[in-house]
Amino acid sequence: MKRWIVVIALFMLATGVYSQPGYQTGIGVRGGFVSGVTIKHFTDSETALEGILSFGIWGFNATGLYEIHARAFDVDRLNWYYGGGAHIGQWTDDHPFFDTRGQYAVVGLDGILGLEYQIEEIPITISADWKPTINFTGNPGSFGFGGAMSVRYVF
Repeated sequence: MKRWIVVIALFMLATGVYSQPGYQTGIGVRGGFVSGVTIKHFTDSETALEGILSFGIWGFNATGLYEIHARAFDVDRLNWYYGGGAHIGQWTDDHPFFDTRGQYAVVGLDGILGLEYQIEEIPITISADWKPTINFTGNPGSFGFGGAMSVRYVF
């Protein structure tokens, strides 16, 4: 655990301190068809990097995303965002949508489109997104159309 804290701290120092209106980094939980934990870090006022660790009875995934943010509907602290990235994971035959058996690695691409609102009175953001995926290994060509809500503590 200490190693991850050091890696995250070094990552934040390496990217520098920028003037993101609202917040710089948020850590929280993600709930939907696939649930997990999420960390989002702004590299400047419009771009962010997001990491998602998701897990379930079918296995786990690690996803990295690059996101572009812009104000939505001319509402303060409400942003819409879009972007893309990739995932890697380990799945088992317990996944209800696959014909394959056993454990296998999955690698694929992800997209993301969502809305995020930062609550002014407390250091919390709430977001809802749609995150389509495609696998290249494990079950090649399979598409996923997951969506989720995230709640993050921001600092």
